[in-house]
Amino acid sequence: MEKLLPLAEKIAASLIARKETIAVAESSTGGLISAALLSVPGASAYYRGGGVIYTPRARAALVNITKEEMEAIGMRGATEPYATLLANRARELLNTTWGLSETGATGPSGNRYGDAAGHSCMAVAGPLARAITLETGDSNRIANMRAFALRSLELFAETMDSAH
Repeated sequence: MEKLLPLAEKIAASLIARKETIAVAESSTGGLISAALLSVPGASAYYRGGGVIYTPRARAALVNITKEEMEAIGMRGATEPYATLLANRARELLNTTWGLSETGATGPSGNRYGDAAGHSCMAVAGPLARAITLETGDSNRIANMRAFALRSLELFAETMDSAH
């Protein structure tokens, strides 16, 4: 959290100054993105909510994306298009300026789609949209969770700065 918290403080200050809000849909970070954003006093001014979308059941219940919808559009988890869908859906459902998402394989082994441990896709939806893939090459679950959360927040900060 030593790297996440200073970045979350910077993001919080920018969101508050711009009167903008964020919603988070994260998976393999297990809530670290939201925890970092919520660690800043006054978070209710910019953080509208989030969820850990870790299973198909959570995906259907929390962001209203069913297995049938995923199949109909030919999409699978842990991809940039899926991360983009998650970010957009979180933003729409919570009526925020920005949506931020993360989905991947923390380890120690890969995911059911064949992605190796250390694979994560993250996306930002809002006035400017971006999606990227991070490959850490590491099978350490906790290290990957931290790396994914940090890179997600960095991506959000970079995107937000580029939008203004």
